[in-house]
Amino acid sequence: MKLCVCLVLLSFVLCTSAEEPLLVRGGRFAWDAVGGAWDMFRAYRDMREANYIGADKYFHARGNYDAARRGPGGAWAAKVISDAREQWQSDVSGRGAEDSRADQEANAWGRNGGDPNRYRPAGLPSKY
Repeated sequence: MKLCVCLVLLSFVLCTSAEEPLLVRGGRFAWDAVGGAWDMFRAYRDMREANYIGADKYFHARGNYDAARRGPGGAWAAKVISDAREQWQSDVSGRGAEDSRADQEANAWGRNGGDPNRYRPAGLPSKY
C-alpha cells in the first residue's frame, strides 16, 4: 500500500509537461510504473524458470528494456527495482562488486533501449 501511495505522489511531482493536465500525466506515470514493475517481475520469473547458466544478464536487460518501453514511469520503476535488487545482492548475498557492476551494465543497456539479445547466451530456449 505504501508503494502505491508513493508511486501516485511521485507521479504528480515528476510529471511537468504542459500539454496535459497534471492528474492525467500523473496517472499515466503511475500506470507505466506499475506495468514496468510487472515487466521486471515477468523477466525475473522467466529467469528462474529457465534456470540457464549465463542468462542472468539477458534477463536483466530484457526486464529493463520492456519496462522502459512503457514510458518514463516504466523506466523509473525499472531503475528503482534494479538498484534495490543489486543493493540487496551486494549486501546480503555477497555475490561481489564485479557481478553487481555487470548486472547494472545490462540493466542500463536495456533501460536505454539497447537490444537485450546482446546478452543472450547461445542455447537459451527461444521461449525466452
